[in-house]
Amino acid sequence: MDEKMTEAGPSAEVPQMPVVPGFAHRFVDIPGLRVHVAASGEGEPVLMLHGLPQHWWQWRAVGSALGERYRVICPDARGFGWSQAASPRIARYSMRDDVLALLDALELERVRLVAHDMGAVVAAQVAYAHPDRVQAMVILSVPPPFMRLGLGMLPAMRHVPKLRYRRAGSSLDWVLAPPYVATPMSEPTKEAYLRPLRDPAKDAAISEVYRGLLIGGEMPTLAMGTYRRRRLAVPALYCFGDRDEPLTADFVRKQSGDVSRFADHVEFASIPDAAHFATDDNPGAVTGLAKEFFARAA
Repeated sequence: MDEKMTEAGPSAEVPQMPVVPGFAHRFVDIPGLRVHVAASGEGEPVLMLHGLPQHWWQWRAVGSALGERYRVICPDARGFGWSQAASPRIARYSMRDDVLALLDALELERVRLVAHDMGAVVAAQVAYAHPDRVQAMVILSVPPPFMRLGLGMLPAMRHVPKLRYRRAGSSLDWVLAPPYVATPMSEPTKEAYLRPLRDPAKDAAISEVYRGLLIGGEMPTLAMGTYRRRRLAVPALYCFGDRDEPLTADFVRKQSGDVSRFADHVEFASIPDAAHFATDDNPGAVTGLAKEFFARAA
């Protein structure tokens, strides 16, 4: 075991950690952050970046299945889950730099990525800035950054003001309910996702992500079309729930145009019977798409 990692146990004071058979829990110290990492399986590494307002447990089904072939590594992002940050502030590249520092700490030169929602934004930042660190990536529910923006995207942004300006401590149950899911989540599932946010420092991370990473960072760059003047060198599969209107695979494919102008290898896929939170709606389909793409993009 890497000397920078310690086994999570009673002394680590991790409250009410969800239990998933086959996953081991560790902490990795990087600059400004003690990262909680859940890992399963052996083999080539797959780094899995969760979305908002979730944490490592998002990958309980998909990660377990991928762990039959790969070594899956599921960190809690800065401000989320059981990771502990020295500062509550989240800047545009904070999470990207955390990922790179974590890869260095784990002595991983190159990984495959699976990422959803907020994690997908971070995955794109890593792939564009350090393509040598990413062998291939599967992105869930977020379009490629070179996609043209238009009025058709507005319904997909309906949650942004409510999350950016939410009152501290207010419920996030609505985020984990229709139309963001195709099948309503059970109350225990929602509780498992939202429990860490009872910590005020973790609750504040929701606004921080929108202030620093998104509205103050990536969104202006997307609006200016900056990524359409860059090139994505990492092979990527972009997957969308067929009920995640308007962000279906067909819509994103059409809006993206001739992807060969902007990327070396990009594919699009639809996830049946799924909305935004596809890993809960249809984890089997997500797993199948990831396995198949990684086998071809080896």
